[in-house]
Amino acid sequence: MLWASWTTTGVFAGRGGARTDEDGIMTGDLTVHTTWDGRQADVAVQYSGGSQWFTLAGSPVPCPSEEESRHLHQEVVEAVRAGGGACVPQHQEKGGPV
Repeated sequence: MLWASWTTTGVFAGRGGARTDEDGIMTGDLTVHTTWDGRQADVAVQYSGGSQWFTLAGSPVPCPSEEESRHLHQEVVEAVRAGGGACVPQHQEKGGPV
């Protein structure tokens, strides 16, 4: 089975923060984690230094390749930095934005 994961710490959420399924809007210094299982990417965030992870709204998302999942992770990091209730960008099977 294929899998990969990426973690980016010290992501300061922009104004309006990041939207999670469990905790609503999170703001401040966050850590973003993406796990790819060969079919889809799961994205979670936590307060940096915290122990509890929260599902970023829009996760999981279909993601057919490791390369595309890495690109998705970076898009999420940038979206969280931008704020505005950031969530996971949705992609088509071929990797383009919906």
